[in-house]
Amino acid sequence: MNRAQKAEFVESVRADFVAAPLVILTDFKGTTVKDIDKVRRTVEASGAKFRVVKNTLARIAVSDTDMAALSEQFRGNVGVVFSAEDAQKTAKMFRALRKEFDKLEPKAGFFDGQVLDPAGVEAVAELPSKEQLLSTLLATIQEAPRQVLGVIQGAPRDLLYVLNNFASKLGE
Repeated sequence: MNRAQKAEFVESVRADFVAAPLVILTDFKGTTVKDIDKVRRTVEASGAKFRVVKNTLARIAVSDTDMAALSEQFRGNVGVVFSAEDAQKTAKMFRALRKEFDKLEPKAGFFDGQVLDPAGVEAVAELPSKEQLLSTLLATIQEAPRQVLGVIQGAPRDLLYVLNNFASKLGE
């Protein structure tokens, strides 16, 4: 790689790091090229991106970003999974990939402004999906007016029951 190609690579990787809500650094030592190609195709099918990076150039790429703490993780064989818009879906997909390719191990990750250890990457996969969170939020928002309406309707309803009971006692 000449200097211009390296600069282009650094800018390309920096753009991927900045754009992705979830980044997973993975060690793929002992994995064949054929397996890495399958991983890349599987990741791309879910809308994410998998890149094998040169460690020195990757350190340069993250040095000016809020992901600078990841630079110490760029040692050995490093592949990076850049998530699409749905970080949780990408984390679940990566967990499924790990079951198929046992040599694919997470080294670290970056999600929501925090550097993650391998257990943290697994924890992101356990989060509820965006749709589940939105439906829970909607149910929570709808519950308060429903309870207020029940309280408001309770007084006239109780008064009606008292009056009906009183009327039935007078009729006896």
